[in-house]
Amino acid sequence: MVRAAVLPAVNAPLQITEIELPEPGPGQVRIRLAAAGVCHSDLSLSNGTLRQPAPAVLGHEGAGTVTAVGPGVTTVAPGDQVVLNWAPSCGDCHFCGLAEPWLCAHSGLAANAPYARRADDATELYPGLGTAVFAEETVVSARAALPLPDGVPLTDAALLGCAVLTGWGAVHHSARVRAGESVAVFGVGGVGLATLQAARIAGAGPIVAVDVSPEKEELARSAGATEFVVAGEDTAKRVRKLTGGLGADVAVECVGRADTIRTAWSATRRGGRTTVVGIGGQDQQVSFSALELFYFGRTLSGCVYGNSDPARDLPLIAGHIRSGALDLSTLVTDRITLDDIPAAFDTMMAGKGGRALVVF
Repeated sequence: MVRAAVLPAVNAPLQITEIELPEPGPGQVRIRLAAAGVCHSDLSLSNGTLRQPAPAVLGHEGAGTVTAVGPGVTTVAPGDQVVLNWAPSCGDCHFCGLAEPWLCAHSGLAANAPYARRADDATELYPGLGTAVFAEETVVSARAALPLPDGVPLTDAALLGCAVLTGWGAVHHSARVRAGESVAVFGVGGVGLATLQAARIAGAGPIVAVDVSPEKEELARSAGATEFVVAGEDTAKRVRKLTGGLGADVAVECVGRADTIRTAWSATRRGGRTTVVGIGGQDQQVSFSALELFYFGRTLSGCVYGNSDPARDLPLIAGHIRSGALDLSTLVTDRITLDDIPAAFDTMMAGKGGRALVVF
């Protein structure tokens, strides 16, 4: 038996209960989790903003140790430490052929197939985003288990599975920040904190953090922000003032709200780049006039999983962790247990804290 946080239905409270996992089948591995990050996307899955079959075990940002492998698995072996990849690429589709694995047409298929059962009534359960790491153990495709690079603590490595890869990629792949460029980061949650660190490592400056909560200033500055703005009606104007009166060379939106995306766009200089990382609902509509699109010459782009190739990027990020340039511990404001996940959801909805990390 394995303890897990089960979402019985969309918008229903999580239930901490026991589940039964099968032995790994062909191409699958079983993993004992060391830690799992509580991401805003998990909250979006629970409330229906993002689609997820239910009942389900949520959680997609995790790391752990392989305990068993199914037939045909050669990439990892029992005893290996791994990071979970919630969007594993198939390697064969059109987008994979274009070397864009973050857009893989088949990466989300695992979330639509039952993978376990409740222990009390044998109800079939779906894996949240194909990984289901809000549990002591999980079973995933071997493609979703990435070997953990040397020198990275296993518990903190859970953050590599989403927040860090997303924030790093937003800076280095989507926005392509260059040394000396100004960067504004909207939203100081787990992804925002990773984005701030990535901007600092890229040599950006000034780095402006924007959040609705003034309590997050110290957290933002510890991650690399040189300036902090409490979000309000004049946010874009204040960011422009802090970036030479022109606006930021790069703005990264980590919230997923229409008004925040619009503000990030307005805070970007003429010819600058606005990257949207936050995942919003279909009701979040953003409007631009045809004239301003022409006049400002800005680039607005979406960013899926940081436009990252985890197999390529994890070793590079690990190098920065070993050197001390990237500090995973600064992203974590709460270390919690499985039973504390519902409270962590409440904290996120209140806009407080950075990343909550479930430690098993």
